[in-house]
Amino acid sequence: QVQLVESGGGLVQAGGSLRLSCAASGIIFSIYTMTWYRQAPGKQRELVAGITRSGSTNYADSVKGRFTISRDNAKSTVYLQMNSLKPEDIAVYYCNAVAGGYNYWGQGTQVTVSS
Repeated sequence: QVQLVESGGGLVQAGGSLRLSCAASGIIFSIYTMTWYRQAPGKQRELVAGITRSGSTNYADSVKGRFTISRDNAKSTVYLQMNSLKPEDIAVYYCNAVAGGYNYWGQGTQVTVSS
C-alpha cells in the first residue's frame, strides 16, 4: 500500500519559517519525481516546487529564493523548507510522487501565516 504522509504544517507569523516533510512508503522512492503543490481556498492547486530522481529542482516564481526542496532517499522523505513566509502562502500543501504511469498524492498539511 502506497502512502505519502505530510507533516510540519501549522501557524506561523509572517516572515517566519516552516519545514514540511513528506514520508513515503510502499514505493521505490528514489526513482520518483517528488513535487509539492498547494491549494489556497477558492483557488486551483498549483505547483510549488519539484525535485527529480537526479536531484534537479524547479520552483514556482512566487517562492523562488524563499523555499527550498530537498530529498533524502535513505529516509524516503522529501522536504520543503519555507522561509520568509507571507500571508499569500496560506494553503493546504500536498506531496506528489510520479514515476512512469504511477501518480500518488498525500492527504495534505495546512499552512497558515498570520500578518
